[in-house]
Amino acid sequence: MILNSLSLCYHNKLILAPMVRVGTLPMRLLALDYGADIVYCEELIDLKMIQCKRVVNEVLSTVDFVAPDDRVVFRTCEREHNRVVFQMGTSDAERALAVARLVENDVAGIDVNMGCPKEYSTKGGMGAALLSDPDKIEKILSTLVRGTRRPVTCKIRILPSLEDTLSLVKRIERTGIAAIAVHGRKREERPQHPVSCEVIKAIADTLSIPVIANGGSHDHIQQYSDIEDFRQATAASSVMVARAAMWNPSIFLKEGLRPLEEVMQKYIRYAVQYDNHYTNTKYCLCQMLREQLESPQGRLLHAAQSSREICEAFGLGAFYEETTQELDAQRAKLSARTSEETGEPAEDTSGVIKMAVKFDRRAYPAQITPKMCLLEWCRREKLAQPVYETVQRPLDRLFSSIVTVAEQKYQSTLWDKSKKLAEQAAAIVCLRSQGLPEGQLGEESPSLHKRKREAPDQDPGGPRAQELAQPGELCKKPFVALGSSEESPLEGW
Repeated sequence: MILNSLSLCYHNKLILAPMVRVGTLPMRLLALDYGADIVYCEELIDLKMIQCKRVVNEVLSTVDFVAPDDRVVFRTCEREHNRVVFQMGTSDAERALAVARLVENDVAGIDVNMGCPKEYSTKGGMGAALLSDPDKIEKILSTLVRGTRRPVTCKIRILPSLEDTLSLVKRIERTGIAAIAVHGRKREERPQHPVSCEVIKAIADTLSIPVIANGGSHDHIQQYSDIEDFRQATAASSVMVARAAMWNPSIFLKEGLRPLEEVMQKYIRYAVQYDNHYTNTKYCLCQMLREQLESPQGRLLHAAQSSREICEAFGLGAFYEETTQELDAQRAKLSARTSEETGEPAEDTSGVIKMAVKFDRRAYPAQITPKMCLLEWCRREKLAQPVYETVQRPLDRLFSSIVTVAEQKYQSTLWDKSKKLAEQAAAIVCLRSQGLPEGQLGEESPSLHKRKREAPDQDPGGPRAQELAQPGELCKKPFVALGSSEESPLEGW
């Protein structure tokens, strides 16, 4: 049996509950700022996590767990190291242990979700589906307690009868877990149903380990003082807050709720600093705005299609530009250092015409891009089609592209988040160096064949995700070549 090297205390704590799409790093840090003692990440599925590689992100000062498709599944940082609990969805003891060992050096605790009633969790025998299989619960928890260096907990819902509920929690306690979180509703109940404080109290009176009360946001928790009232009503050791914290994370602040505008701006700053994907940032902000989604600011947020546009909607445009420039500079510095330390030659870019440019979709008509303009110009001049050579930098997984036109190479010195954005930037460098129109709004551009547009800032997990190098290549070279390609007349990018 492995002894826990860190004992996270679950007595008298204010805890941010695990919430799908909400419990990412920016929200967890914000909750800590406002007084939460412990923060849970969103439920992450074991099958997805065991495919991940642990990557130290020196640009963001984070530890990232990165999937084979290059998507960051879990991101954490030193600030939360002793207070973040990793919650997994699992139905298999060995997989659960593999995941726990993967993340245990970067988190304070390990939790198993046994309470989520949603289909995405239960369809694989996870979440609330485990409540009907006590033998499997016992095996998973016992395996984790014996095999990991971090305290193990679980989060459950109550069963149809009090007798069955107490029987289950006593069996769970015997596995050696450090604490148990109890959502005081049955599997089929939803937030509009009253939370059963008396059942949570009966559990707390029965067990010797800390009981964490959950489920009070709808009826009980509207402000900070309500958290203690809910704890006393349930006789629990600690309280876990979900939706009340999602709506305004300053619920944990003794001095009272902060204005929502202030809270949202602080959240956005964390989202930009830690390179949170804009779709996740937008989702969390929408949960905070709630009934204000039809306000002018709410409409701006709804229309935003990038982190930059979200920042501009909240008056943080300058902050976005300054922060992204600092991150770009840090990436360039680390890339240069990596080349020196590995002793491998940096890419030979002699004779390449360079400019510091990026492609901003908003500056162009819906059906026009710089690559299209460059292709049309090459056709008129009877030149060979542009050839793009794109590389990905494994340090931060950003892209750079060189376009060759008439035996001359062109490149932007700024790295981009996707292959397609990098190619657009290279095309801009070529067009500007030749004094040619690049298709921006207000320019007099030659007529172009309309082509289907693709979104430049798409979800990396979406069906049109950016093209990436094979995962095994990412750690072998300072740069990963993605190959060269000729511009197709049918491509809009």
